[in-house]
Amino acid sequence: MVRFSVRSVLTVIALVIAAWAMLSILAITRQVISWILVSIFLALALNPAVEWFMRHGLKRRGAAAAVTYLVAIGAIVGIGFVFIPTLVNQVNDFVQALPGYVDDLTKGRGRLGFLETKYHIVEKVRDAVSSGGASKVLGLTGTAISITKSIIALVVATITITFLTFFMLLEGPAWMERFYGLLPEHSQLRWRRVGYDVYRTVGGYVSGNLLISVIAGTLTTIVLLILGVPFAVALGVIVAIFDLIPLAGATIAAIIIGTVAFLHSVTAGIVVLIFFIAYQQIENHFLQPVIYSRTVQLSPLAVLIAVLIGAKVAGILGALGAIPVAGAIQVVLLDWQRERRERLAAAVVPQETNPP
Repeated sequence: MVRFSVRSVLTVIALVIAAWAMLSILAITRQVISWILVSIFLALALNPAVEWFMRHGLKRRGAAAAVTYLVAIGAIVGIGFVFIPTLVNQVNDFVQALPGYVDDLTKGRGRLGFLETKYHIVEKVRDAVSSGGASKVLGLTGTAISITKSIIALVVATITITFLTFFMLLEGPAWMERFYGLLPEHSQLRWRRVGYDVYRTVGGYVSGNLLISVIAGTLTTIVLLILGVPFAVALGVIVAIFDLIPLAGATIAAIIIGTVAFLHSVTAGIVVLIFFIAYQQIENHFLQPVIYSRTVQLSPLAVLIAVLIGAKVAGILGALGAIPVAGAIQVVLLDWQRERRERLAAAVVPQETNPP
């Protein structure tokens, strides 16, 4: 017979209840947690600029953080003034051209006509509407309310992330010092080294990923403008956003942009596909190794597994954060292995110096 003490049983029950409570809290606050994670990534991306300003005259961290924030906001506003008017005009043009596409599709003509002549897509949509309504076809219920809620949530998230990022830039080092101060004195040096390695890994990945995405979006826009493909700026922004997603993002963007280019002309579609294939080779074999070589040193298999798990757990946000989280875990595991080897070596040396 196996006997359990009352204390052991109560301890197990308490642990189960605590785990359930923790999971419930995480489920309720998952949106806030996602905001915090985004703010951490942005703060890590901006922190090198803060440290640069502190090394070049601005001794106070508050002043350096404020200048960095003003420069970042100014850059965003400048890019907005350059691209947003063109982006809005192109989106409006696309919306105005959409009825023509629908008319061609309905009558089975134009580049999209094959969807009606071969697959009878219009009849299938009409049958779905008559049987389940437009909401069943499009997945829309209370469209106006949903759009309003989404806009409000986006505004709230933007404001919250903006302030969270600034305060993390301002108080991040002080918080880390408080954390290190809670540790035993003999282990503080070790964990400071681990913290620096994690910062270097995550910060390098975030900064590098943003840089690569900007390069991809800019080059795509230039190629589309040269080919005369409509909505070039809007499509370039789409490429930059999707390129943030590791592995699958660039492929999804290539499919979308390639489809639009083929609708414009066969020549443009072929050139765009060749461009994406060539650019992916350059990005995978030159840009990423150069940018990530000193930060995230993960094998391709580890990257794939991390991205798949992250996407399954938290969608696009999980895919974005999968690689830096995996890199941070790798840093901790390598430090644990190094510490273990040092302990084993320290235990073997006395036995060798004092043989029986």
